[in-house]
Amino acid sequence: MSLSQRIAPHLPFLRRFSRALTGDQQVGDAYVAALLELIIADPATVSEAGDLKAELYKHYCKVWESVSLNLRSRSERQNWEVSAQEHLSSLSPKAREAFLLMALEGFTQEQVALILSLDVAEAAELVSEASAMIAQQVATDVLIIEDEPIIAMEIEDIVSSLGHRIIGVARTETQALEIAKTKQPKLILADIQLADGSSGLEAVAKLLQRLEAPVIFITAFPERLLTGQRPEPAFLLTKPFVPEMVKAVISQALFFDTKAKLAA
Repeated sequence: MSLSQRIAPHLPFLRRFSRALTGDQQVGDAYVAALLELIIADPATVSEAGDLKAELYKHYCKVWESVSLNLRSRSERQNWEVSAQEHLSSLSPKAREAFLLMALEGFTQEQVALILSLDVAEAAELVSEASAMIAQQVATDVLIIEDEPIIAMEIEDIVSSLGHRIIGVARTETQALEIAKTKQPKLILADIQLADGSSGLEAVAKLLQRLEAPVIFITAFPERLLTGQRPEPAFLLTKPFVPEMVKAVISQALFFDTKAKLAA
């Protein structure tokens, strides 16, 4: 199997990680492209044996820490970009990386330590640092669009445990639009495929014509969305998920929202 064939299955998830880390599709994809250019220039960068996924993330993190692809003057950045950087400035880059590697990408503490060139105790401390900061997020109003009752209840429990308020749970596009008529969500979690055959993507598109809110999409097949060939969601939850993953993605989405504020 060629090197490109070995790497290809990991690219959708690298893009997801990169977008969560940067909060932007274009910037996130640019970092992944920089990683690929590095590997193309020196294929020996990737070993023939060992944990390929962990190795790719390790090289990606080195690129992200050393290459300033998104450094623009404040006047050149959009408001949401400036706000995101202000939120994230209180959390060290390593802590963000460690938390996302474990909670979003599913790496073990040992793997996180390997990827970030730390010992296990240091990796654990970084995750704790990030978790403590994330817990300071201000409570917000959340709309859940999910047609599977058990999954909807699980998400509702996790979101409520973070201190957020659930303003409604919709199983269809119609229900979501009805809820939004009287209540304005500040965060939306939406399944891609809904009970009546309608699309969560279309439901969200209609909601965003009326209001502004960060959106997290839920899907069992992220590789179908993360192709790099069209505008794609920056924040994704992959089924099946664990509570830590939901917490991580919610916190990242709120970090990159211009109106989200950290508690004083």
